[in-house]
This record gives sequence, structure tokens and C-alpha cells, in this order.
Amino acid sequence: MRLVLASQSASRRAMLTAAGVPFEAIAAPVDEAAVKAALAPIAPRDLADRLAEMKALKGSALRPDALVLGSDSIAALADGRLLDKPESRAQAGEHLSAMSGTVMQLISAAVIAEAGVPVWRHVATAELAVRPLSPAFIDAYLDAEWPAISGCAGAFRIEGPGVQLFARVSGDHFTILGMPLLPVLDYCRTRGVIAA
Repeated sequence: MRLVLASQSASRRAMLTAAGVPFEAIAAPVDEAAVKAALAPIAPRDLADRLAEMKALKGSALRPDALVLGSDSIAALADGRLLDKPESRAQAGEHLSAMSGTVMQLISAAVIAEAGVPVWRHVATAELAVRPLSPAFIDAYLDAEWPAISGCAGAFRIEGPGVQLFARVSGDHFTILGMPLLPVLDYCRTRGVIAA
């Protein structure tokens, strides 16, 4: 059985490649803003799961003969606010200021669909304690990382300078990168995508 990643996310592609998983990546666009508006109010965990499922199903419609992996991540503050992918440098700065000195959650969901039906799913949560961030640090960080972080929920890439935002993290590293990779690999082994 072959695996198709319904995502153009560089981070998700890099995780699968580094793990030695053979896959094809395709675009399965989902209007995330419309989905969020239609489903509101919804818990961040359920939103991540639903978006991952929608991506898997869209991809499965294009590749019905494959296992299609959809994944999504949601960054949520303790007060319930969601931090979408920033649309501008100014909005990224607003996100970082809102995160400063708080503990946020990053929820990453993965759903695999086959022949248009979800056959597997997993949702994982990591907690990230954001250290107090000075305005000068935020400006310097954005000078270094914008626009690369424009596609990142929470306006950071933990595999780069974004690690400096945090005092501590609790949870799986792959979840923070944007996909619960270990459970995905386990399912791929059971389906013969990779050797058991």
C-alpha cells in the first residue's frame, strides 16, 4: 500500500522523509477560515481533528487507491484564543506578544483515509511554556524568521530560532513540529507502507 501526504507542509514532508517513509505529497486545499467559522464554537482538539480529516478526505478523492494522510495543528492560548497562521508580520508580532509569559497548547492531529473513508486517526497535545518576550526580542526574532513562519500556527518553528521562545515544553517533539509521527509510523507498519 502506498502513502500520500495531503499537505504541502515542508515540516511534515521532512518528518516522513527523515523517517524513511516512501510517500507522495499532493495539495488538498481546505478553506480553514471557512471551516473554523462554520464549526465555531469548537474545542481546539476537535478542530485539529476535523481539519486533518477534511484534508485526508480531499486527498483520498484524488488518490482513492492509496492511504491518504491529512494532518493539522492548532495553537491555543490558555484563555481559549486560537493562534492561526499569521497573515502579516504585524499579526505575527501580536501572536508572539499574546503568547509571552503564558503556557500554550499545540494540538496536532493526523487522519488517514482510504477510498474516501477515514480509517485511522490520532490527536496529540503538547504544552509549551513561553518565556516573557521583550518587544526588542520579538522584533529581532521577526527580522530573522519572517516570512518563513507565515505558514506556522503560533508564528514559530521550534526546529529553528523559535526554540528560543520557550522556557520548557511538555509533549512529543513531533507533535510540536506539526504531526504525531510515531503513531503515524505505527499505523504505516500495520498497513505495509513500511517494514514491521
